[in-house]
Amino acid sequence: AGHEQRGHVFTDRLLLARGRRETWFMGADTMRPLIAELLPTAKIEQHPRLSQLRGVGVTKLSRMPARSAIVGFSTPQVYEIAERLRAIRGGAAVVLGALSPRTRNAQVALFQSGEVDYLVATDAIGMGLNLDVKHVAFASLRKFDGKVDRELDAAELAQIAGRAGRHLADGTFGTVAPLALPGSLTQTIEAHRFPPLRRLLYRSSDLDFASIEALIASLQVRPRARALKLVFEAEDTAALLRLAADPEM
Repeated sequence: AGHEQRGHVFTDRLLLARGRRETWFMGADTMRPLIAELLPTAKIEQHPRLSQLRGVGVTKLSRMPARSAIVGFSTPQVYEIAERLRAIRGGAAVVLGALSPRTRNAQVALFQSGEVDYLVATDAIGMGLNLDVKHVAFASLRKFDGKVDRELDAAELAQIAGRAGRHLADGTFGTVAPLALPGSLTQTIEAHRFPPLRRLLYRSSDLDFASIEALIASLQVRPRARALKLVFEAEDTAALLRLAADPEM
């Protein structure tokens, strides 16, 4: 809900989507203050991690422990690391967000079955894949987010590092040599303490399709709550403005 491009979609569900009997939202503890402010009647339940996540520093690729996931943030880097692992250790599965579900699931199955002991992936492994990973190693701490090449923040790194260990099984995280995590960042991830979100992105879903001008105006309606920030730089809005300025369109 705090994402500059798509956050308003999640915020809209948070404010308006309701089940017949009850509605459950699942997210990080960083959302707690804003949930309390925007939805004061909501009951907040915590489900803390049952296993320990521990930083272990830098590891050479040739000494990477079995059942490791090595994480990069570009397709060329992921395939390069996978080839190096295959040459050194004999096999690796590859998971990218751009893979079809069938191909991705087949790669995950290779790793889960134990046919290969290494998984090389982008941050796609932090989104809904249940894996028996014991160690997560970052090969990079930077990613291109669609606009700029930037450093990942602590919460993003923690979401990925947290794939190590499951239920009561502890996990470890670190980096691939020569890359190193700052000590303070390692401690933040281990303690899982991150600053709360201060504002959520917002865009009205009550749109006026009477004319192009009316539609643009309805996209500019400002939120009433101070915890919400109007987003007007989303890609679909930019496309609308560009097309609206073309007389032929």
